[in-house]
Amino acid sequence: MITTKAVLDLHSLLAKDSTFYGDLFPHVVQWRGEFYLEDGLHRALRAALHQRSVLHARVLQVDDSGGVAPAADEMGAQ
Repeated sequence: MITTKAVLDLHSLLAKDSTFYGDLFPHVVQWRGEFYLEDGLHRALRAALHQRSVLHARVLQVDDSGGVAPAADEMGAQ
């Protein structure tokens, strides 16, 4: 997965209720076979720190023409 954020907010990462006011799932865009983490870096990092091998995410698949295809609700973290 490729992140699109350059900065991580440690307050969001360490907050116990970090997903209380937001979406429970990170947002990922799949384009040309790559997964781009658009939102939810703190959730992905928390999963990695807990050594989880799967990250549930909302995935938007975009083709080269800019069209959107139906996507799966989860993907394996790499």
